[in-house]
Amino acid sequence: MEQTLRGKLTYRVTLMVASTLCLVVCGMVFTLMMGLFDEKVDNSEIFKLISPAFQTICGGFIGLLAGIKLSHDDEESAKS
Repeated sequence: MEQTLRGKLTYRVTLMVASTLCLVVCGMVFTLMMGLFDEKVDNSEIFKLISPAFQTICGGFIGLLAGIKLSHDDEESAKS
């Protein structure tokens, strides 16, 4: 019972993290597109502003997903 509950919890957390990552990436792409087509924003500067934030957010979320998956796999192999 506990193993299936832990598996369901891991699945839900992974699903929430992945959906949050999708929303954040879509928001950042929308912001990038708005900045590229705005006359008041210098196009060479928009990439300098968004690139570090994009890399940090994607790296953090991918690391979190990898950590969840690896810890779940380690627990399953230890119980077997």
